[in-house]
Amino acid sequence: MSETLDPVAMELDQRQLAEQLLAQAKEQGVELVGPNGLLNQLTKNVLETALDAEMAEHLGYDKHDPAGRGSGNSRNGTRAKTVLTEIGPVEIEVPRDTNSSFDPQIVKKRQRRLTGIDEIVLSLTAKGLTTGEVAAHFADVYGATVSKDTISRITDKVVGEMAEWCNRPLEAVYPVVFIDAIFVKIRDGQVTNRPIYVAVGVTCAGERDILGLWAGEGSEGAKFWLSVLTEIKNRGTGDVCIVVCDGLKGLPEAVNTVWDRAIIQTCVIHLLRNTFRYASRKYWDQIARDIRPVYTAATEAAAKERFVEFTAKWGPQYPAIIRLWENAWSEFVPFLDYDVEIRRVICSTDEIVKVSGDWWRVCGVASGRRGLR
Repeated sequence: MSETLDPVAMELDQRQLAEQLLAQAKEQGVELVGPNGLLNQLTKNVLETALDAEMAEHLGYDKHDPAGRGSGNSRNGTRAKTVLTEIGPVEIEVPRDTNSSFDPQIVKKRQRRLTGIDEIVLSLTAKGLTTGEVAAHFADVYGATVSKDTISRITDKVVGEMAEWCNRPLEAVYPVVFIDAIFVKIRDGQVTNRPIYVAVGVTCAGERDILGLWAGEGSEGAKFWLSVLTEIKNRGTGDVCIVVCDGLKGLPEAVNTVWDRAIIQTCVIHLLRNTFRYASRKYWDQIARDIRPVYTAATEAAAKERFVEFTAKWGPQYPAIIRLWENAWSEFVPFLDYDVEIRRVICSTDEIVKVSGDWWRVCGVASGRRGLR
């Protein structure tokens, strides 16, 4: 019977071990960070232990095990190697075998940086630092030398992978596609908000798929959207059932041109938010209560009846709210034809908000075209 691991007990054990190590380091006058610091030595030990375990698996026997005699391959010492980690350069001993067939995966051959370093470079570049500034950052913070060419290779590799991702084949059919803008701060002389248009598709299996990202200026129209949607179609998407969007000029016309049977659904959440912008805050609770029967109605006909009642009560005081709903009505009502579970999916472009959150966690404020890449 296998033993069940208690995560709470494991956390306590790890904390006690950390406290013991810190106490021992303090007694011996060992620094926490730095070339000979505690973290450096721990990282070295962990990596070397993992490499030894990989070698044992490769050879089929443990170190000093008599079973390895006459096996045709054996350990053949080690070679020194320095790898750049998130705590700075760490010198490790990589085991070798007599047949030179050992191919480690923890620290691969010719690998000089662990994965986390590439992520730091990309994050700093996205925030607008030049290659020279990134190199200086590593020298100041980690005491490590990273050349400008190395930084450029890291970013160029990701740019290439991004271009490949942007041109990848898409699903033939997406039942639902959400399109909206996220606004990011771009520093180009001064900090300004720029729209990044995002399209997220829901596959027939119910999985989310980011179809693409397109940088804009804020004044995009039908021509821009026709280009974007044609690009999506050329990548394999021949049909879309419902496109959920809100207030993007020229988009509905472009959708009807590219996928003539697609249904346009406005974002109900945005429609409600815009409703409250036209009203005094002291009436928000009343308006919210009175408009709810409209967007929760069982049918379009029932929604129309509730809207007539809403208009009779609030139209004289807030005619702009009535015009807002009347202008959006044809693109508001399609979701009422579906069950409640489906309505919850297609009534909002909140899928785009998730992408926006990921952007801010990674980039914050980007600089110029480098940041947008």
